[in-house]
Amino acid sequence: MIKTVIIEDEKPASRKLERMLGNFPEIEVVAKIESVEEGIAWFSENEHPQLIFSDIVLGDGLSFDIFEKIPTKGFIIYTTAFDQYTLKAFKLNSIDYLLKPILEEDLSGAVEKFKSFIPASNTTGSEDIKQLIRKEKSTLSRVLVKIGYNLKIVQAHEISCFFSENKIVYLQTAERVYPSDFTLDELEEILEEKKFFRVNRQFIINSDYIKNIHTSPYYKVDIEFQPQEEITVSRDRVKDFKEWLVG
Repeated sequence: MIKTVIIEDEKPASRKLERMLGNFPEIEVVAKIESVEEGIAWFSENEHPQLIFSDIVLGDGLSFDIFEKIPTKGFIIYTTAFDQYTLKAFKLNSIDYLLKPILEEDLSGAVEKFKSFIPASNTTGSEDIKQLIRKEKSTLSRVLVKIGYNLKIVQAHEISCFFSENKIVYLQTAERVYPSDFTLDELEEILEEKKFFRVNRQFIINSDYIKNIHTSPYYKVDIEFQPQEEITVSRDRVKDFKEWLVG
């Protein structure tokens, strides 16, 4: 049997996932955890399971806090309504990342992916897991931003560019500019490569919003909904930039 733990603070969602996992006779749910505090206590006192299904945003913090304090060799499948945590999830033994509402076919695919790792599960370390995951890297499709006391979902295709200013990374849409929790280095890892390109240390641009490209005396890009700053392509990025445009 595959010993499995569910980490989910919403009881209906936890029960639904447990019912869905009931379709897999080889899986045995041995515990259901509802908070970071409970998770730290459980993983401190019990043998770690082979497989963990974990929501990310819990009532008292992020489930990442559990595994940063109590490292696990178990494989984690994250379940969440937001995909802005993709990069961090990959750093913590995640083998898949399911967006809510979870579909039967997506859950089945995640379980099959886990099974493919089982033969090497006794010798596979976190670095090996991350290498395997990078081959099937998920891309960021939406970003959760905070506006005062409110949260808003911004679709990636609505973003003309990301840019850094005073050590904060912002995203630009037709509507306005929003601050984000990412660094540009992180965004390079999780944005769709065909759509987004980092032209310099300050800007990542979306090809769908390019209006004009100046080539003399240096490469400069005009985009829709452009911030006040001029967007130039670093000299060492020009070759890659031209290949990206036609790729």
